[in-house]
Amino acid sequence: MSGQTPHAGDDPHGDEALVTAGTPLEEATAAVVLVHGRGATARSIVGLGEEVAGDGDVALLAPQAAVNTWYPNSFLAPVADNEPGRSSGLRAVGRAVEAATDAGIPTERIVVAGFSQGACLASEFVARNPTRYGGLAVLSGGLIGDSIDVDDYVSHAAAAVDGDAGEALDDTPAFLGCSDVDPHIPEERVHETSAVLEALGADVDKRIYEGMGHGINEEETAAVAALVASLS
Repeated sequence: MSGQTPHAGDDPHGDEALVTAGTPLEEATAAVVLVHGRGATARSIVGLGEEVAGDGDVALLAPQAAVNTWYPNSFLAPVADNEPGRSSGLRAVGRAVEAATDAGIPTERIVVAGFSQGACLASEFVARNPTRYGGLAVLSGGLIGDSIDVDDYVSHAAAAVDGDAGEALDDTPAFLGCSDVDPHIPEERVHETSAVLEALGADVDKRIYEGMGHGINEEETAAVAALVASLS
């Protein structure tokens, strides 16, 4: 999760293509937005999307990071150290969600999922743009920053929804899966992320896997598939 890949300009990911697969948007009844990890590609994470989509009428939407990296440093670094990549990445996720809603798929039928860097962006996007989603899948990742302040997210959500932040995510099912010894993701950050999502009204399913390392296991894939299947 660390490195020094440079990001030029204010919106380094702004010109990257949105990769689509699965059921065409105009025919789909649900969508999965898939956010790839550092060094990977949108096309590579589409493979996970195809696994979890099953036989449903599900559109797969995967934004692409410039030079395959969303932000240059560890997600545990101060937020400013990962700009403008972080904010540009969040906008890329937002454009993918908007592509689905523009096609007539409501947010409650959209699952936002990511792995590693992509999981960090996925969780940050949903927490910062609270509404009822079809689901959130955070695979080996967590909220971004050197520290996490639940009250900051709650205050932001209260302003965004102009109401009770505790209902902002309206029981959005959120799956968080991570190893207890992931070399990039401290277990504590998974717990902190869970606390924020719960404070915003998500229905959180958090699973910590002993000794797994940094990856996605079969149980996690099945859990994401169940999220998508629940939209049918």
